[in-house]
Amino acid sequence: MVKKYVFGTPFETEAVTEHMTALSPDSGVGIGEVSTQEGFCLRCRMGTLDVVYGLGEANRGINKRGYLYVSDCTDDPEHVEDKVSLYGAHNFIVISGETHVGLFFDYPAAICFDIGYTRQDMLTVSCGYADLYLYVITGDDAYDVVKQFRRIIGKSYIPPRYAFGYGQSRWGYRTADDIRAVVDGYRRNHIPLDMVYLDIDYMQDYKDFTVNSERFPDFAGFVEEMRAQQIHLIPIIDAGVKIEPGYDVYEEGVEKGYFCKREDGSDFVAAVWPGWTHFPDVLNTEAREWFGGKYERLISQGIDGFWNDMNEPAMFYTPEGVESVNEAVSEYARFLEAGDASGLYEEDLMNTANALPGKVRERLGNLQNNEADYKRFYHNVNGRRVRHDLVHNLFGYNMTRAAAEAFEQIAPGKRILMFSRSSYIGMHRYGGIWTGDNKSWWSHLLLNLKMMPSLNMCGFLYTGADLGGFGANTTRDLLLRWLAFGVFTPLMRNHAALGTRQQECYQFEHMEDFSHVIGVRYRLLPYLYSEYMKAAVRDEMLFRPLGFVYPGDRIAVQTEDQLMLGNELMIAPVYTQNADGRMVYLPEEMKLVKFMPDGSLYEEILEKGVHYVAVALNEVPLFIRKGRCIPVADAAQSVDAVDERTIKMTGYEGAEYEMFAE
Repeated sequence: MVKKYVFGTPFETEAVTEHMTALSPDSGVGIGEVSTQEGFCLRCRMGTLDVVYGLGEANRGINKRGYLYVSDCTDDPEHVEDKVSLYGAHNFIVISGETHVGLFFDYPAAICFDIGYTRQDMLTVSCGYADLYLYVITGDDAYDVVKQFRRIIGKSYIPPRYAFGYGQSRWGYRTADDIRAVVDGYRRNHIPLDMVYLDIDYMQDYKDFTVNSERFPDFAGFVEEMRAQQIHLIPIIDAGVKIEPGYDVYEEGVEKGYFCKREDGSDFVAAVWPGWTHFPDVLNTEAREWFGGKYERLISQGIDGFWNDMNEPAMFYTPEGVESVNEAVSEYARFLEAGDASGLYEEDLMNTANALPGKVRERLGNLQNNEADYKRFYHNVNGRRVRHDLVHNLFGYNMTRAAAEAFEQIAPGKRILMFSRSSYIGMHRYGGIWTGDNKSWWSHLLLNLKMMPSLNMCGFLYTGADLGGFGANTTRDLLLRWLAFGVFTPLMRNHAALGTRQQECYQFEHMEDFSHVIGVRYRLLPYLYSEYMKAAVRDEMLFRPLGFVYPGDRIAVQTEDQLMLGNELMIAPVYTQNADGRMVYLPEEMKLVKFMPDGSLYEEILEKGVHYVAVALNEVPLFIRKGRCIPVADAAQSVDAVDERTIKMTGYEGAEYEMFAE
């Protein structure tokens, strides 16, 4: 059962698609106590064994109990354990114990979830303004609650079939020849590949919807050249539009008033990759349609996939922020000139950070993504001016919505790949997400695993992380282990930052191991695609915590490094450096299947309980539930080359599998 409560005057986010009558909270909301005296605050006591699921793209574990989380879309690549905000804002949680209750706080500004952080037995959800919709969902179990929530927020995005292949990306592929070398490296070494991603280097001076004609002299021809090799090129689109006279996107946006405004009505300015930029006002219906229409410039040249980035929106600095630093520096300089600086350093202020007083250091540190800057610009929403910080979490959502709505006009009926860095619930209808600028750390492989079911709960099915890690330097064993997990994630992309070690799979010794591991993805493609489609059409989850399937098994409920996948599988990736296997808990009898490097399958039935399972770096393990089976095809070099005539059922004898029919 779903009940909708209204507090104050909420902003209409359109996260929920199902119409329902809002109830007054005057007599309570059926869970805890609500206060609206100073903003909004809901407090409720949690039982000792209650598990709290949800929050989509959030740090730490599947069970969110014991920490503090803030939904506030943030461009921050340092995903260490104490970070409370990441790129997405997914305000849905499920409290599961003796009863099962879901809570969705439809609130587009920063909102804090204190889930047993201040007090271990207390859940406190608070935000600055008492203007929101609260949805309270009760169900028979945690999964029932999730499925009810999924039904009210609308169907999940379905990408084109090729997007389930393997993709290679790197910040630093500058020219067409760079891309050709990557494709040649994969094809020559028989490592499967379907996509190569274009980061900001392909643009002319980092201007959206442009291509550098020196680096790509015949872009449309190059796109066709790649397509002939079964390669799809996927360019990046950033949120900031470069301020440059003669750049038509900039000039049109200014002329039509389609950029976000300062309080005085002038166009807001922030520095991102192109230098000074304006942000398209994607909360303005007309501006959203205008910006989305610009994707046609690349689609008309053969492009059929995009990734939206920097759309929290990220800001390196603003003129106001720079002026603030200058004021502090000038104040300190005047202080020195007055001769009152005894005991202080006198080195060059701008070159020696230790010589700066606290005020200057603080302002320099706050230049990027400054809270004050987010309060300096406004959106035009149906003729009403809305300050950005009050709707901050909707920017990435609506940038991606702009593209998806335009695709329906530009290429009706065609599926186009689209995923985004920043998001809010509701964006799942328009595209997927990747989990942002992670690091080449073993802990981030585990974090990737734990995020998947939480994202699925919030409707995001087409998801994945930068395999091998984006920042820092990967290692051969880390990349192989991460790929062995990435085999199962809908978005399977290897992506690395400029200045890091080259991590294309052919850069490492024994390339045949990478060919085999990635090849397993293509062998499992009929199953993975079928299960994805079932989840999207039936409002289900592709990845589930073990506790969703075995709620009465306390060990299963507490197991967070294994996942249920579809209706047939359990996966238990190895995520530890130098490990030659791992301990695995089986909640019931299952069949262990390992894809061996010679193409054969190792199969062994294991009883319920704890087992040590040896897994070599060039093996991919999975576990088939008792009485189930899955389709497995022969390996292929691209999605188009997967031959479904080679499919054989693997699993328990006599079992049947329901293949999704489009």
